[in-house]
Amino acid sequence: MTGSDDIVVVPHTHWDREWYEPFQRFRLRLVALLDEVLDTMEREPAYHFTLDGQLACVDDYLEVRPEQRDRVAALVESGRLAVGPWQILLDEFLCSGENIIRNLELGMDRADKLGGAMPVGYLPDMFGHTAQMPQILRKAGLLYACVYRGVPSSVVSDAFAWTAPDGTAVRTQYLPIGGYGNGAHLFEDPERLAERAAVFTRRMREWHGPEGALLAMYGTDHSAPVRGLPGMVTAIGARMDTLSGYVTAYGDGGSVEGLPRVEGELRSHARANILPGVISVRAHVKQAMSRAERMVERYAEPLAALWGDAWPGRFLDMAWWRLVDASGHDSVTGCGVDETAQQVAARIAEAEHLGHAVRDMVTAKLAATVPSGGVLVVNPTPATRRGVVHVDMAGHDPLVDATGAPVPVQPLEYAPTLLLDEEMDPATALTFVHGTELYGQHITGWSVEDGVLTFEVAREPRTAFNVAEVRDAVEGVTRVRIVAEPRRKVAALVEVPPLGHTSLRPEPPVAVRAGSNGSAVTPQTHEAPDGVRIEDGALDNGLLRVEVAEDGTLTLTSAGGVTLTGAARVVDGGDVGDSYNHAPPAQDRIVSAPETVEVVTVCSGPLVAALDVRRTYRWPAAGAGIEGTPELPAPARTGATEEIVVDTRVELRTGEPFVRLRVAFDNRCDDHRVRLHVPLPAPATASHAEGQFAVVTRGLTAEGGCGEEPLPTFPASSWVAAGGVAALLEHVTEYELVDGSAWGGAGQGEGTELALTLLRSIGYLSRNRHALRPEPAGPQLPTPAAQSRGLRSVTLALMPYENGGAEGGWEAVPPAAETFRHDLLPVPGTGDPSLALPPAAPGLSVTGDGVVMTSLRLRDDWRELRIVALSPEPTEAVVEGSFTRARHADLRGRPGDPLPVTDGTVRLPLRPWEIATIQLGD
Repeated sequence: MTGSDDIVVVPHTHWDREWYEPFQRFRLRLVALLDEVLDTMEREPAYHFTLDGQLACVDDYLEVRPEQRDRVAALVESGRLAVGPWQILLDEFLCSGENIIRNLELGMDRADKLGGAMPVGYLPDMFGHTAQMPQILRKAGLLYACVYRGVPSSVVSDAFAWTAPDGTAVRTQYLPIGGYGNGAHLFEDPERLAERAAVFTRRMREWHGPEGALLAMYGTDHSAPVRGLPGMVTAIGARMDTLSGYVTAYGDGGSVEGLPRVEGELRSHARANILPGVISVRAHVKQAMSRAERMVERYAEPLAALWGDAWPGRFLDMAWWRLVDASGHDSVTGCGVDETAQQVAARIAEAEHLGHAVRDMVTAKLAATVPSGGVLVVNPTPATRRGVVHVDMAGHDPLVDATGAPVPVQPLEYAPTLLLDEEMDPATALTFVHGTELYGQHITGWSVEDGVLTFEVAREPRTAFNVAEVRDAVEGVTRVRIVAEPRRKVAALVEVPPLGHTSLRPEPPVAVRAGSNGSAVTPQTHEAPDGVRIEDGALDNGLLRVEVAEDGTLTLTSAGGVTLTGAARVVDGGDVGDSYNHAPPAQDRIVSAPETVEVVTVCSGPLVAALDVRRTYRWPAAGAGIEGTPELPAPARTGATEEIVVDTRVELRTGEPFVRLRVAFDNRCDDHRVRLHVPLPAPATASHAEGQFAVVTRGLTAEGGCGEEPLPTFPASSWVAAGGVAALLEHVTEYELVDGSAWGGAGQGEGTELALTLLRSIGYLSRNRHALRPEPAGPQLPTPAAQSRGLRSVTLALMPYENGGAEGGWEAVPPAAETFRHDLLPVPGTGDPSLALPPAAPGLSVTGDGVVMTSLRLRDDWRELRIVALSPEPTEAVVEGSFTRARHADLRGRPGDPLPVTDGTVRLPLRPWEIATIQLGD
């Protein structure tokens, strides 16, 4: 029999909110489980239970059983039921860093209302862990973490000091030998309790050492409490507690002194599967998630905080609830059934719609100060931007800004002016009129001449319209014409203040205009940078030259002479894996050479130049079935093929050191992976990728050990760089550094190409037999929608840079990624046409080497700003705006020490990789 201090049994459940069944079907089981938890705990006062570290379980339960709230709160307050600190158990790599913080904020705030959150960053089943998680937990007031997957083989004890890039360490409880179910079999056989306890103790002592209590996590996926458990725990001389009770009692107050240190992200396959294929399955869901997060984080919240009236908090809260709900480790990952993926996609879409509505509400207020016919331009980034924006304008007049300075423009497209010209009964034509609306525009005039009724229409109403007058004048009319005012889409080069706005309008070219006081005003001029042009089929803007080869690939040459050749090669290969892991078929067919290539010029400068590259391929139509076929007994690709046309828009803008690409195709094939290959200017032994508040450096291999094949495919959030080239990304993207010798590169075991996954088509949630994973990752259920058939497109950019070797050179990439990911926003003016253009207005400026803004919102009467130092060296953030007070805050928004403010400026020293939150007041 073991001693009473040897084993602490923690009854719990790991609750997958949605996975191989959709959310509501899982919830039905959750309600029954929590009914049993409450009854059991009240019947057996010694019972403790840990509710998986996520408040979503409680919320989902109380929505159905609101009358049980007091029972839940009483158990939480007594310390017997542990809830939180997360709102939901997320996937850390497939959401933004800000989403992680809001998740923790929501969970802890909700748990506080029930009696308090578990003070442990419980991360039991995530598919690896981000580098900055220790700093996030500590800055939210949590001293402990608890993890299972991703822990490297260097960890040989059940406690270690997990250290973030900024040096922040958190005491971390590791769950070896079975993870969160390491004690699940302790009480299966009441006749062998002592024997099982002795075996458990012996095995765990190898990790824990000769002294101290051993943690026995008694529970599995969706497990209910076992009746009579307290008696069985007593029978083996153990005691029962919650996870927080164990960690706080034996965690040495959160001290990390003397513990082995593990730095940065945890993505090792040494002791548990981390299932890296979830990064690339159902890529359209990842695209939608990133788009919705940017809409809320970088457009809706900052604009509402700086330029809105009443804070639209409820709308933004709803958006964040949906984003957090979608971030679940079986949700945005796409490793559930198709019904689950559909619900997740709907949730993400709602979040984007809410953010879009708030953004439009704020910009509508600003647009009302701009005369109709003009355009408001908003800058979503906290630095002055001079860049190209696409605007829709009436007429042919040149554009000017509020100072009267001409704005460089390039016509892109002209709208048709003749909308209708047909023999028609005028009475029929008048039925098309609704108020002043006709053909989606507004009637601005009409006339009858030579039996023709002509309507003049425009986007904006200008005069009153009386349909009765038309009826009285149409006798003898046999033909009807609808003529629209001339409109054009142009590219305009504008300068916009940080997180601020400016405006433009068309104006006839005159040498001298009258000012508001009657004095003469001479238009100012803005010097335009060197334009972009097409020469001999190549795009060139002075910063970058882009040439298209005969095979449709690109050669990029920077102003500094960095050159890469053969970029944007499309490579299609088989994938007979599942939603968790890629698996090439035993008999693969790789297709990388197009059958035909066509290049068409779209526009040729001076602000934007673009080419369309159309490549036609023959891709195998499918894999040979889950277990092969009699003709193809080993997993292989079929002989049947589909003709696939891959269209790539290649766009270069003036002033930008990167080329924008949009790759689009109609996916009519199954069981395959499509990657975009980019040869490196120089061989690389490491890649640098932006993650959640960090830049992570990774090698060419991944650590294995548990059985899962350690493929060195990794996630990148907004950019990845290696060997002198960076890919700027709109969404979390799977990448790998590969040996390009198979396609004629230098190769020989070096990383010579960057491979970016555009699409991974698979047909099963999990396969029982998987070439690169020895055990199932879930039930073998068909997921036909995960084949991702239909039109697919990915937008990214490629940027050569001066390679600094394995340790540097990427520092110029984050500002470029900020520009690429956050377009200037044009909004049509809606004010009185007689209004003058309002002057350009700044909002808030955030500058500093490596300093990136991740959030700006209103909290009570303070604007709360979050920034991160993406720098390996100490730096300083300079924040400038219309504020007179400033103070530190933690990640939960709780105020800290005041900060000195001088003339609306705060200077904030930052450690390397530090996440900082400050609040600004008027």
